Amino acid sequence: MDSPITLALAQAVDSLPRGPDLAFEPKFDGHRTTLERTPTSVIVRSKANRIVTSSWMDLAVAAMDLEPGVLLDGEAVIYRNGVLDFGAVQQRAAAGAARAAALIRSLPASYAAFDILRDVGGIDVTRRPYRERRARLVELLTPLGPPLQPVPMTEDPEEALTWYAGLRPIGIEGLCIKRLDGAYPAGRRTGGWWKLRHHDTIDCPVVGHTGTRAHPLALVVRLPDGTLAFSRRITAPVRVDVAAHLKDDDPQPSTRTEKGERYTPCAPGLLVEVEAGTTRHPTVVVTRVRD
Repeated sequence: MDSPITLALAQAVDSLPRGPDLAFEPKFDGHRTTLERTPTSVIVRSKANRIVTSSWMDLAVAAMDLEPGVLLDGEAVIYRNGVLDFGAVQQRAAAGAARAAALIRSLPASYAAFDILRDVGGIDVTRRPYRERRARLVELLTPLGPPLQPVPMTEDPEEALTWYAGLRPIGIEGLCIKRLDGAYPAGRRTGGWWKLRHHDTIDCPVVGHTGTRAHPLALVVRLPDGTLAFSRRITAPVRVDVAAHLKDDDPQPSTRTEKGERYTPCAPGLLVEVEAGTTRHPTVVVTRVRD
C-alpha cells in the first residue's frame, strides 16, 4: 500500500507578511490535489489522501505527459466564463466515475500547480529551497501548457497586493506567501508558508455531528467567540470529506449543548470553512472541509 502523502500547511495571517526572500502566489479556489506520475499511469489524490483519479480523469490524462516519478501539489479548479467556480469543482468531486466522465465535457478541469514534491525518477525534492522547486516546476510544466500550469508567482509585495484586490472577482480567494529559501513544510503550519484570505469565510473546528459517522447530516462547530453552532445540512462533497475523517473515530455517546440540542462528539483535528455572514444566525453554513 502506498504511503500517505503529507501535504504542506499554511498559517493564516491578517496582513501581508513583508521582508526579503518571500514569494507571493494567488490562492486558487479549488480542491487540493496531488498528481503522481507512476511508471504506468497517473494517480490523483485528495488532501485527505483518498484516490480520486476517476473524478479528475482529464487531469490524469494530461499528466501522462510528465516523466515517471514526478509528484505535484496543487489545486484542481474549474473555470466558467473566465471565473473560478467552486460549485462546479464540488460537482466533479462528488460524482461517481460514470457521471464524472460525462462532466468532463461540460466542466473541464484545470490544474493550478504550486509545488513539486518529487522529480523525475521519484527523487524527493521537498528539502530543497522553494526557489529551486519553483524553477523546476516551471521547467516541467511550461512545455506542456494547459490544463497543467504553474500558478503565477511574484517577489514584489506591491504586485501581490494588486493581485489580492484585482483577482478577487474571478474567484482568487487570497494569497499564499512562501519563504524562497524554505523547504516544503509537510504537515506544519509554522514552516514558512502563510495564507492571506479574503474574509468572507472563517475557519472553525468541528466538535461534533448529527447523523452517523458514515453519513453525517450536520456539524457542530466552535465559533471564534467560543460558542457552539449547528450547521445547516451539509452538502454531499462536504459529507464525503467529513465521513473520511470520522471513520477512525471511536464510537462516542451523544451529548447535548447548553440549549439541549443533541449531537455526537468527534475527535479534534477537523477544520471547516463557514460563511462569515451566517455566524449570527441559528445555524451556520459550512462550505467545505479545510483540514
